Amino acid sequence: MIRLLFSLLLLYIGYRIVKAIFSPKTADKDATPAHLAGEETVQDPVCGVYIAKEDAIVGNLEGTRHYFCSMNCLEKFRDQLDHTQQ
Repeated sequence: MIRLLFSLLLLYIGYRIVKAIFSPKTADKDATPAHLAGEETVQDPVCGVYIAKEDAIVGNLEGTRHYFCSMNCLEKFRDQLDHTQQ
């Protein structure tokens, strides 16, 4: 009886391995990158990360809009400006 259960378990594991190898790879539809979904992306000038424009934090400098991924990057940008102006 134990041999039968062990054999069935090995067959099932083998089946799952073969299925995983030969099944087509499908991407998760919810994990579509913004540039493929048709959203406009912008690059954070501090860390270089690309983010969706609608999700970005906007900072203005002399009428020019700059887009940031986080408030931390916006603050670093302001600190860099303060050091260059001194």
